[in-house]
Amino acid sequence: MHNLEELEKKTDQELVELAKDDQEMFGALMARYQGPLFHYVKRISQLGNDDIEDLLQEIFVKAYLNLNSYDPTLKFSSWIYRISHNHVVDNFRRIAARPKMVSSEDDSWMRIAKVDTDLENELADKECAKKIKEAIENLPLKYKEALVLRFVEDKDYEEIMDILQKPKGTVATLIARGKRLIEKDIKKKGIKFF
Repeated sequence: MHNLEELEKKTDQELVELAKDDQEMFGALMARYQGPLFHYVKRISQLGNDDIEDLLQEIFVKAYLNLNSYDPTLKFSSWIYRISHNHVVDNFRRIAARPKMVSSEDDSWMRIAKVDTDLENELADKECAKKIKEAIENLPLKYKEALVLRFVEDKDYEEIMDILQKPKGTVATLIARGKRLIEKDIKKKGIKFF
């Protein structure tokens, strides 16, 4: 029997090995990834909290059922994010409609817009922030998820490559094009760059 403190000290790979023999151990992995995956799914899906909780349950079930296929040479985080990515995309296909953004208080979107632009003064203006957020929300999913993974989830290129299953050049292109689309959209909306 493991206590909570012992489990928190274990690596993801150690927990995976324990979870293969004892499904209770998978709960420690779920606890570790519940928050980060919730925020990731929310940002790329724009669903409400209840729908995200439902998706997370499905994601964790899928991950548990496929635990034996996990390749320990990869980061577990990349593997679980990939499952999450695929599940969200599958969900989009099922509902065949783009859901609307629920929360307007989340300022993490601003980190994407601030990366290569000097918008500090403009971002103080809530109307400006709203326009930037709309530009990000309206991006095609492939650009939005690459930007969210890089600038909101702080994933490095290697992890993004694993999650999206795309080569490094494609990841870099998705990020660069996504940022250009945001810049073009917010310039069209009258936001000036300094």
